[in-house]
Amino acid sequence: MNMKTTSGEGAMQVLERSVYRGPHLYSARPMVRIRLDLGRMEDWPTDRLGDFSTRLLEALPGLDRHGCCYGEPGGFVRRLRDGTWFGHVAEHVALELQTRAGTPVTRGKTRSVRGQPGVYDILFTYRDETPALLAGRLALQLCDALLPEALAGISGLDRVCADSLDPRLPGAVHADEAAAILRDAVRRTALGPSTQALVDAARRRGIPVERLNTGSLLRLGWGARQRRLRASVTDRTGLIAAELAGDKAQAKALLEAVGCPTARGEVVRTADEAAAAAARLGGRVVVKPLDGNHGRGVTTGLDTPEAVRKAFALAAPHGRRVIVEQELPGRDYRVLVVDGRVVAVAERRPPCIEGDGRRSVAELVEEVNADPRRGVGHENSLTLIRLDEEALTLLARQGLSPQSVPGPGVRVLLRTAANLSSGGTATDRTDEIHPANAAIARRAALALGLDVAGVDLLAPDIRRSVRDTGGGVVEVNAAPGLRMHLSPSEGEARDVAGPVMDMMFPRGVRSRIPVIAVTGTNGKSTVGRMIAHVLQAEGRAVGLTNTSGVYVDGERIRAGDASGPRSARMVLNDPVVDVAVLECARGGILREGLAFDRCDVGCVLNVQPDHLGLKGVDTLEDLAKVKSVVAEAVSRRGLSVLNADDPLTLRMARHAGGRVCWFSMRGGAETPGFLLKHVAEGGAAVLYDAESGVLELHDRGERRRLGHVADLPSTLGGAAAFNVANILAAAAACYGVGVPPERIGAALGGFTSSYEQNPGRLNICDQHGFRVIMDYAHNPDGLRALGALVAAVRPAGGRTIAMISIPGDRRTQEIVAMGEISASFFDEVVFRETPDNRGRPAGEVIRLLAEGALRSGADASRFRGVQKEEEAVTACLEAARPGDLVVLTPTRIEAVWAQIMAFRPAFPSSALGLNAPGVILEPPHG
Repeated sequence: MNMKTTSGEGAMQVLERSVYRGPHLYSARPMVRIRLDLGRMEDWPTDRLGDFSTRLLEALPGLDRHGCCYGEPGGFVRRLRDGTWFGHVAEHVALELQTRAGTPVTRGKTRSVRGQPGVYDILFTYRDETPALLAGRLALQLCDALLPEALAGISGLDRVCADSLDPRLPGAVHADEAAAILRDAVRRTALGPSTQALVDAARRRGIPVERLNTGSLLRLGWGARQRRLRASVTDRTGLIAAELAGDKAQAKALLEAVGCPTARGEVVRTADEAAAAAARLGGRVVVKPLDGNHGRGVTTGLDTPEAVRKAFALAAPHGRRVIVEQELPGRDYRVLVVDGRVVAVAERRPPCIEGDGRRSVAELVEEVNADPRRGVGHENSLTLIRLDEEALTLLARQGLSPQSVPGPGVRVLLRTAANLSSGGTATDRTDEIHPANAAIARRAALALGLDVAGVDLLAPDIRRSVRDTGGGVVEVNAAPGLRMHLSPSEGEARDVAGPVMDMMFPRGVRSRIPVIAVTGTNGKSTVGRMIAHVLQAEGRAVGLTNTSGVYVDGERIRAGDASGPRSARMVLNDPVVDVAVLECARGGILREGLAFDRCDVGCVLNVQPDHLGLKGVDTLEDLAKVKSVVAEAVSRRGLSVLNADDPLTLRMARHAGGRVCWFSMRGGAETPGFLLKHVAEGGAAVLYDAESGVLELHDRGERRRLGHVADLPSTLGGAAAFNVANILAAAAACYGVGVPPERIGAALGGFTSSYEQNPGRLNICDQHGFRVIMDYAHNPDGLRALGALVAAVRPAGGRTIAMISIPGDRRTQEIVAMGEISASFFDEVVFRETPDNRGRPAGEVIRLLAEGALRSGADASRFRGVQKEEEAVTACLEAARPGDLVVLTPTRIEAVWAQIMAFRPAFPSSALGLNAPGVILEPPHG
């Protein structure tokens, strides 16, 4: 949504919009966010807008029920009278418009944006995101249209309509018009009553639901535990069963074979065959399509050859063949059978009107259709009655037309079939059905093999067995509609969606796979890979996302940065995956929130200066709030894994979900007091004792050894302290999903820092006569940790040569700091730039890095700049001699590793060192 105006300085502007589908920075609920710059309207709160508030409440009287910050009806009205701002008003109007359009929502908030006077974030919940976005736009337009004439043109919104979902939308709207526009949008996108009831039943049970198309196809659950549903057809509804239900002749034969009472009938192909069959059957007959549904083409009560022929003409377009049946005595009942159990019964009546001696048939139908419960198709609990060909034929049989005026009390039928889809009504009879009739319906569903079936039963009295009174099964329907039971015209509403969910996910059968979410500034990818390695050793099919791609069961199925919610959803949707390990980066959380509503384990590794100054994240505290979204999304029975050595992560414990499991490098004698107290009280912690080199897990008063750093190759004997910390976090996460500690340690003993297991993270190559370390140290803290490792392992008498860079969208002070850190750890440095420099002009990143190196007092001859990564790698490798250590921090990890592997040293020519031909000879000066 881009509603920026060009009306001059001070006009209101919509600066951004976001749709949050999972927990996010502002709430755990899905929300729409609109960032609005009020411009000159910042000086005009509602108590200065004359009769604006009065006109608004007249236009949308439902606003009177909004509690706002007071938590009681009338609260928002008080805010209007006392004075509040345009953005806050638009929030409540967006909520009310959605409610009027048939998607009631109540939660919202409006917050000022720090450091930007007059700029506000408007947030409100939604049920369907497309209408919700439209509701936000219409709310702004409606509020703008209600401003006093004296302020006309100040907002600038009246000229903004180019971005509309419908270009025909007016620039200004009134309340009824806005509600109608939104109601139409909801009608186009909303689920039908049956499907919506199933969605609601699933969500009440905590089952994740995702809509797979614009129709009613749903995915329930995650990964290997997912199920599919389309309306009342489940993924276990057999094709054979559904085909049998559609073939009424074959279905009847099967029902008769198990003793279900049915009507005699014949399948016919022509009108003459239909008339002949009716004569043979005798009495009144029914004509209907052999494989039809929703009552289309069904005509009952036929007793003449002419009527049968006309009924055949109505039925033929709706099926391959037509069936003529005896008309069984009794009323029309629908018995809903789920998983072999009768869960609801409804008596159905065909649509009709009652004359009053004054109005015509057409006028009486119009009055009935005015009932707000009636709508088009299946959108409402009742369907509009149509005076179509079928209705006109039936009227003619009664000697009437749409213009006829029936006498007082005269009942006029408009359909012979009692389907709700043709305008019929339903009365609940669930508590009245005779056990024998329930048994017949149950047997009918099982005979055809349907897990969800609508059994149509004709019975003179549902309270008595049809074996005694006459009547029987007319047909058995796959994909039965649920709305007659959910919202009957009369009688008690029945929760028929619940039994469907209970059948699909019985007690003890989970709909969710375990989800481990990992966030933090440094170490996310390595920790994720360590967790995946342990779980794969446990025989689990792991779905993993990180900055290198999406992996399922060890295979990369998509390359590229996959640390956002879109990639996480790919894993959660994969039918192979039985546990998900998801890297959750800052950008994705800010953009649309998390991909899940809650996780079993949430790991926050650290919060260090990186990506600051972007997307409103200006301070470390801001960044910590973004990262804490993961910890707050941990389920009540889950585990929040937090770094006890990081001050900002330490503070997250107050709002973290589930139990807290600390991890710390300060074990043994260095364990801080709060951790000793936590462990003494039975809390969980994973600690490293640097003196003994042992990693231990503490929980519920027990101490369990995980291993020794000497047995954990990724730690390089403890020299790679950052990987020791990563192992602590990974071990805690695996423990959180039930892996025994002894198996965690054993599995991590098989995890190395090789390119194959952890590409781009501490990968070592020793095949060129000198050592090469490739590591994605992309921020100051990461480079310090890498530098500390280099200091611990640097060769005696050899040089350290490094290629260093940082993305151009980082703050200037971070880029300069990278140069300073480089000069303190490495003998010779090649500064290079990232492929796109992310907004900075060519050469600027190198200049700032060099400025930092010079600021540290380093001699300029120790460093130089090379623009392209490939050339920078070549410069470092060609400068190396036997016994040297080359450190490469790449952007394109795969390409750089391939370049390392393909390199062939030529030591005599490398004596030129960094002043090799074809590279920049002079260091840049700031």
